[in-house]
Amino acid sequence: MVVFDKPHALTDAPLHYCPGCTHGIIHRLVAEAIDEFGIEGKTIGIAPVGCSVMAYNYFACDMVQAAHGRAPAVATGVKRANPDNIVFTYQGDGDLASIGMAETVHAATRGENITIIFVNNAIYGMTGGQMAPTSLPGQVTQTSPYGRDTSTAGYPIRVCEMLAQLDGAAYLERVAVNNVKNVRKAKAAIKKAFENQINGVGFSLIEVVSTCPTNWGLTPEAALQFVEEKMIPYYPLGVYKDKTKEA
Repeated sequence: MVVFDKPHALTDAPLHYCPGCTHGIIHRLVAEAIDEFGIEGKTIGIAPVGCSVMAYNYFACDMVQAAHGRAPAVATGVKRANPDNIVFTYQGDGDLASIGMAETVHAATRGENITIIFVNNAIYGMTGGQMAPTSLPGQVTQTSPYGRDTSTAGYPIRVCEMLAQLDGAAYLERVAVNNVKNVRKAKAAIKKAFENQINGVGFSLIEVVSTCPTNWGLTPEAALQFVEEKMIPYYPLGVYKDKTKEA
């Protein structure tokens, strides 16, 4: 009896991510949701620029490559042209919360019926570890070698809290994948985000607090501890908006 297997919605291509990076876990959760809804043949993923730029190699569904930060805009066009398809973006914090912030905000306020998977590891991963919009106060990065100074660099952007103020956003939840309990909660949230799109509920975004051991300069184990002790206190987990539960 098979008790554990690779999701069909994932290809056999080896992942290129660094040891201890949790992108692989998140990929699996997205693929499991696609499998469980039986929507692989009608799902279209939007790959951005960043560590997940090669997501088109890993997901077995149709994929479209978007310019840096433009995934929500591309997803909007794809969904409006093909309303019966399920469309999701998979984006990092530099892609979504920096160069792509306008696309994110306007897709949310329009209530586009798309699903966004937002991976927050508080740093630019692919380009070498620069400070991101989500880097923590005092966090050391390649462009903040003495730590993020909020007097000059400002404060980190809390995406879920910000988007929750927009009437068009339907479902916003922040999760993490640093332990088994949180992985299970993350899967439930990702699955609900896809279910919302299937049911026409509207714009759903799942923010996943993730690791970047290489650019954090930590071991994989220490990176998970950093998520627990530093990231989650600044980015509290939970549901920030859910129109399906509003009266």
